[in-house]
Amino acid sequence: MIIRRKSSDAIRPNITWSQRWNAADQGLIACWEVGRELTQRSPDLAALALAGELPVLGWKGGVTRKLKRSDKFGSLKYLAQWQGLRGEDLEVDLQSEVTLTCTRTGMVVTFTPDHSKYQNQQTDNDDSKEVSHERPASRVPEQPLFSPGQN
Repeated sequence: MIIRRKSSDAIRPNITWSQRWNAADQGLIACWEVGRELTQRSPDLAALALAGELPVLGWKGGVTRKLKRSDKFGSLKYLAQWQGLRGEDLEVDLQSEVTLTCTRTGMVVTFTPDHSKYQNQQTDNDDSKEVSHERPASRVPEQPLFSPGQN
């Protein structure tokens, strides 16, 4: 199943937690919308994404430096947020992997629907300083940002 939205589509106002995270799109539209909003708040970050970099965002998949191992896995939610950050239409296949190479670090990241491939993924050392907006990005389990019942 391919999830698509046009960049000209309005961001969905006032949807419930369940509509956001439990619908058939598995939260990808919400992640893409967050990326679109982030473009307005952080144009420098958007410029990095437009240049082909994979900056650290709210989901696993971003990179800050080249690791000993030159490839890693990331979440489809990251890919959706990155597409939104770039101002692109959303187009993510829930059953396929997509591989991108960060233009700054050369790291190859495969975005996958298989959570087990990235959930306990090791970095090149245990004292990774990968951060996003002063928030640790690695070793943080992937979870929705909102609890049931919140809008």
